Amino acid sequence: MSTDQILESSRGAPRSAPSLGALFEMGFRPLYPLGIAWSAVAVAAWVFTPGFQHGQLTGPWWHAHEMVWGFLATIAVGFLFTAVPNWTGRQTPRGVWLAAFVVDWLLVRAGLWIGGRWFLPAGLLEVAFFVAAAVACLHPIVQARNWRNLSVPVVLLALAAADGGYLYAAASSDFDALLRALHAGLLLMAVLSALIGHRVIPFFAMRAVPGLEVNREIATGWINLILLLVAGTLQAVGLASRVEAVLLLVSAAVMAWQLLRWKPWRVVGRPMLWILYLGYAGVAAGIAALGAQTAGLPVPDSLWIHILTVCGFSLLIMGMATRSSLGHLGRALRLDRWSLASYFLLLAAALLRVLALAPQPFEAAVLHASAIAWVGACSVFVGRYGPWMIRPRADGRSPGQHM
Repeated sequence: MSTDQILESSRGAPRSAPSLGALFEMGFRPLYPLGIAWSAVAVAAWVFTPGFQHGQLTGPWWHAHEMVWGFLATIAVGFLFTAVPNWTGRQTPRGVWLAAFVVDWLLVRAGLWIGGRWFLPAGLLEVAFFVAAAVACLHPIVQARNWRNLSVPVVLLALAAADGGYLYAAASSDFDALLRALHAGLLLMAVLSALIGHRVIPFFAMRAVPGLEVNREIATGWINLILLLVAGTLQAVGLASRVEAVLLLVSAAVMAWQLLRWKPWRVVGRPMLWILYLGYAGVAAGIAALGAQTAGLPVPDSLWIHILTVCGFSLLIMGMATRSSLGHLGRALRLDRWSLASYFLLLAAALLRVLALAPQPFEAAVLHASAIAWVGACSVFVGRYGPWMIRPRADGRSPGQHM
């Protein structure tokens, strides 16, 4: 890796005073650090206090819910609130409206943690969060007649439905429905990851690597989107498992083909790119593992879920959060040592989490080490990028002007 890749990206940048106006300027500013910080809480609480009860959501079900909807889907909303204005030229919520989303999100986290009589209002508020996010993305898309991105609010609405199904099943103690809703939520996040990754990873790569030309192959992106949506629907209703297996395995093959077409060997020395490539590969591997399980192979839920989430989504999120934050904060698109450390901590957390699934004498110690690495990676991101989120752009340009 060349030395110019590791640079203090804030070097020489003026330090402006923090302000609420800056914090609620764009969706990523409050939602990235909140979602990432909360994921550290959700991991630490589950690993180190597994018997703790969160009202109607017992330990593992609370952890699963918070990682999917409190972390992954929250970061997705923050990204989309930032990306949709770029795609459409129209604004998503900012200022007071964005602050209302944040207050809603905080009330949900507290209500689901406490449970009891707070569970139902918290659940309704969370479903409302994702429905409102879908509407907030739909409005500029319709205004700009940007029909190619219409799938974004559709997937957000589906995430809201899966979330509502999950919480209702938890309150009803219907564990079969609970598991189906969780699987549907994970596949919907895979849809968003494939949709966003297919669009932005080649774009980022071509901007960063001189002379790199890759074909984004719009047709394969739509094919993969349809495959995952149909597979997710079959998963949610529990029908045609053999058909679902074929769809999932073909989807994983399409994603692997896309990765090869993006020339991964050209980004080996660029961590801000290779973490995205690794994350996309992790999503493909997780989808393939689920396809294998659905086809009848003995693949445990814990394996495919953690490959998909920890080795896939999480690496993509950290890479996207780093790249989009630096660009929209008006800072150099280069990693400092802290950012690079967060990448390696996250990689360590992913590898250790998968290793902890294998029967071995040090299983608990490996799991704890994974959790510590995860909390470390999240803490580094929040500590490094959090102070920038509450300040105006470092380059003095208007909000939304991406580097």
